[in-house]
Formats: sequence, structure tokens, C-alpha cells
Amino acid sequence: MRHSGPPKGLVPYLVLELLGEQPRYGYEILKEIRALSGGHWEPSYGSVYPLLHKFEEKGWSERVDRADEPDRKYFRLTDRGREALAEKRADAGERAREFADAVLGFYHVFVALATDERFPVESPPGTWRFDEAFSAWLVEQVVRHHERDFGAFERVEATPAEFRERHGLGEE
Repeated sequence: MRHSGPPKGLVPYLVLELLGEQPRYGYEILKEIRALSGGHWEPSYGSVYPLLHKFEEKGWSERVDRADEPDRKYFRLTDRGREALAEKRADAGERAREFADAVLGFYHVFVALATDERFPVESPPGTWRFDEAFSAWLVEQVVRHHERDFGAFERVEATPAEFRERHGLGEE
């Protein structure tokens, strides 16, 4: 179960991965992460900039001076940073369940705000609403992204227990 925010270690992993591609500056990293999320999420400045300095202190990254942009602080990954990235990659691979919990958890809250009488939320006209139409739109977007990235979407008829067993996930 997720307690808050993105899965632990996600932002450091993404920053290292992006620095591994090419030297980057903080705002560029924020924009790239926002693009990865389809424009729906980006970490705060207060999480990325301290990471860049922490990575530099640990020897994972180093500043790069650029004559064409002398006032901008670019960072690139060092060999030690590439070793750290390999460890973070392995850790990120173990966090798929946390991602799924975050996505499903927020969706369940969305539906609760649409259907649970304890939450009489009213949305102003012309804005997003907590209702069946907007819930369907959210699900449709997930299906469209699935089809774009993985191919045709097929319904999964398995119960959660059957799905866990089929994929060797063990008990909840």
C-alpha cells in the first residue's frame, strides 16, 4: 500500500537515468520527467535540485561548463554514477507493485468521490467532475496508452487471486 507521493526512489532513479543519457540541467530534467508522465506529473524543484547536489557530493555526477550557457548548471554522470544507476535500476524493477498501487489507489479515490454519499463534491460547470463520464474517460486513456505501447488490449478475466497465481506473485 502506498502512503504518499511517487514510489520511493523513483525521482532519484529517473534523474540518474536522464543524466546517463546526456548532460542536463535541473529544469530540463523536470521537463523531461513531466513529458514521460504525459504531462500529468512532475517532481518538485525541491526534490530534483537537492538530488543533483547530493549526486555531485557522492561523486555520482559532476558539473559541466558550457561556453554557450555559462550561467546554467549542467551535470553529467560519472563512472561511480553509472554504478549507482545500475543499482537504482535493479531497485526500480522491484517497485512495479508500488506503481500499480498508486495508480489504482488514486483511481479508487476518484470513484469514491463520484459515488460515495459521504463525499458530496460539487464541481463548477466547465471543469473536471467526479462522475461516471469522467471515470470512463480516464479508463479509456489508460486503454489507449496500453494499445499504443503494447498492442491490442484484451480484458483480463482473472480474479486478483488468479492473476497473482498465474504470474507467481504469491499472497497479498
